[in-house]
Formats: sequence, C-alpha cells, structure tokens
Amino acid sequence: MKKLLAVALAATMLTACASEEEAAVEAPAYTASQYGSAVNDIARTPEDRERDEARKPGELLAFAEIDRGDVVGDYIMGGGYVTRLLAMAVGTDGKVYAFQPEEFIAFRAEYATEQDEAMAPYADVDGSPVQAVPLRAPLAEPGFPEPLDTIITVMNWHDLYLEQMPEGTPETVAAMLYDSLKPGGSLIVVDHLAAEGAGAEAANTLHRMDAALAREALTGAGFVIEEESDIYSRPEDARDTNVFDESIRGLTDQFAWRLRKPAEATE
Repeated sequence: MKKLLAVALAATMLTACASEEEAAVEAPAYTASQYGSAVNDIARTPEDRERDEARKPGELLAFAEIDRGDVVGDYIMGGGYVTRLLAMAVGTDGKVYAFQPEEFIAFRAEYATEQDEAMAPYADVDGSPVQAVPLRAPLAEPGFPEPLDTIITVMNWHDLYLEQMPEGTPETVAAMLYDSLKPGGSLIVVDHLAAEGAGAEAANTLHRMDAALAREALTGAGFVIEEESDIYSRPEDARDTNVFDESIRGLTDQFAWRLRKPAEATE
C-alpha cells in the first residue's frame, strides 16, 4: 500500500511540476500591466485618455516589447499619442525619436504645433537626460541619428499609398525603416484594415490598408512578420466605410504586426 501511495504521490508531483513548467513557458514576457506608469503619466492629455479604451495603450506597448533604455522611433507621430507613451516606457535611460514628415506639416500646419507640445514634457526634466527628440524631414528621410531597437507606426501605413505620394513610396519607406533598425530590431505596424483585394484605392477613398499590399512591401524590404495580434480586431466592421465616418470612427478593424529585422542582417 505504501509503495502504491509513493507511486501516486510521485505521479502527482510530476504532474504538478509539468503544469508549473507549462505555465512558465506560456506566461507572456510582456504584459499590459507592466506599463501602468506610462499609461498613467500625468503628461498625457485628457484627449489621450479618452482614446485609451479603443487604442489599448498597455497592450500596444506589451506587443511592441518596449524595454526601459530602448532607443525607439515613432514614425509619423501625428498628435503624439504614441510618443508620450513611449517616452515614459523607455525611461530616462532610453530615447524616443518622434518624426513628423514635412509633407504632413505642409498639408496641416497644426502637426508642427502638436509635435512641439508633445515634446515639451520630456525635453529636459530636472536636468535628466532628454527622453524625446523631435525630427522633421521628408517622409522617406527622417534622419534617425542612431540605429533603433524598435520603430512604431500607427494608422499611417496607408498614407504611403495616397495618390499624392511619388511612385514607389511604400517600398522606399520600408527599406529605409529596415536600414534604420539594429539587426534584430523590430517594426510595429498598426493600421485600419480594408477589404481583401481592395488595393491602393482603399487608401485614397477610405484611409484603409489592404493588408496584402502592406505585407508585400514590408517583407520585400527584408522584414519577417514575427507575430500578428488581434488586440484591435473588430470583425463587426465591414471595412467598407471611411475611417473618419462617425459611425465607425475609433471602431475600425485593424491589423497589428510585429516585424523583425533578422539578427544576422548586414548593413
């Protein structure tokens, strides 16, 4: 009887150990909760906080695998929503290069003002190192001054397909972003989804991205899609409405990709 009990106990212990090992393997290395200080940063605007439910800032930072001390690029920073999150997430040992294209500022002058306002809280806090650096330059030539660990671009990729852009802009930008990263660095792309096969026309009429076109340009530059997240998946969106339409604004179905520049990549 003792022998049977010992065997049963050993089997139970092995099962428990196996379960613990499986749990350890399955536990995500990055979680939304670890970025609470970035999400709750007092420098974030009330408008930012109103958008948080839809934009899921903690989940985005976790998906991007942002670490303190990282050097990160916010490519086409818009109003600075992502820039402000990144500045706190990388901490004073890291740096964020917040890029605003000259073409966008020429189209809407407020982009320059919004960039200045987004940078102000992080420029020089009590003599600490500069956390966020503004960059203004042509769309395909941001001039990142050092190799980056991660680049994030949110709801911008479709803009590369607008009729006003020179032919080949998506391919040129994809290659530039690839070259701007350290070997092993990552690119995070989030954008509004168009219907399958919608083509570049969807960018012009709906401000949506045909995922197949984006995938072609990015993998063609050498990126490998490491993971696709469903954090912004909204299958109820028919993908046929302009993203600025009030009936769908903030509720679009979006793709979120983490792409990797291979570690053995050569410059």
